[in-house]
Amino acid sequence: MFWFLFSVFFLACLGAGASGGLFPPGTWYQSLSKPNWTPPNWAFPVVWIIAYTCIALAGARAALAPENSVAMAFWAMQIAFNGLWTPVFFGLKNIRLAMGVLVVLWFSVLGAMLTLWQVDAVAGVLFLPYLLWVSVAGALNASVWRLNPEEAFARNEQSD
Repeated sequence: MFWFLFSVFFLACLGAGASGGLFPPGTWYQSLSKPNWTPPNWAFPVVWIIAYTCIALAGARAALAPENSVAMAFWAMQIAFNGLWTPVFFGLKNIRLAMGVLVVLWFSVLGAMLTLWQVDAVAGVLFLPYLLWVSVAGALNASVWRLNPEEAFARNEQSD
């Protein structure tokens, strides 16, 4: 049963991650000023596959635990906001709105980590690297916004 649940949660993670393929960074993102500590492009898929594996493992573990409803609600909320950020940032090219999505994502990941911890300590620990990565993503989003104030709002009139 665990591996079936893991597969379901992992597919949900891959669904959220698929937005990266639907809305690739493209020339618009390449043209933005970014901080010198921006991770290299190859790091993003590597980190996300590790994060999604941990997120799915945590979800599967918690799904088998008793009294897991709040943790499962937070799990669902975080994966929804995870899947929303890429279309807002890269699709709409709206850095400011993406920062808002990321703030909600960060708090939903924190809420998931804390509530998962209550039903299964290992599941809670599995969310810690995810929270750290979302923190890095938030700092990067904020830095890109600060470095590109003229690009903070949707710029759909530009072609990519």
